[in-house]
Amino acid sequence: MIFAVVALVLAALFAGAAFYISLVEHPARLMLEDGPMLAQWQPSYARALPIQAGLAVVGSLAGLASWYVLPGDWRSLAGSLVLLANWPFTLLVVMPVNKQLQAMQPSQASATSRQLLLTWGKLHNVRSGLGVCAILLFAWELSTTC
Repeated sequence: MIFAVVALVLAALFAGAAFYISLVEHPARLMLEDGPMLAQWQPSYARALPIQAGLAVVGSLAGLASWYVLPGDWRSLAGSLVLLANWPFTLLVVMPVNKQLQAMQPSQASATSRQLLLTWGKLHNVRSGLGVCAILLFAWELSTTC
């Protein structure tokens, strides 16, 4: 059961970080002019990437361990896969936007960079949703095993 608790905690940390970005940081960033907005996003993204990626991977591994240890509870497996789905979603869908934003200099910021950041925010909301789905699956599993 310890793996299920660890998976739940890590999924909650992932979702909390994602929701903070979606509900607080990104909307505040969008209030800036184009250049400062891009200048703020670039280091923020670089700092958040290893934290969120690590939480998704380790949380998924904990969920898989829970699925293996408990008698194959499908909710652990599903929660793990949902949390891990952040990786392919980010690599295939979000990363092209990230690369465009990273390639721009803040002095080059324009309506194009603003539109890219609006798109990025919508895509990031999906990551927040995946985190919540993982939380619900892990919590559901724990509620029936305790």
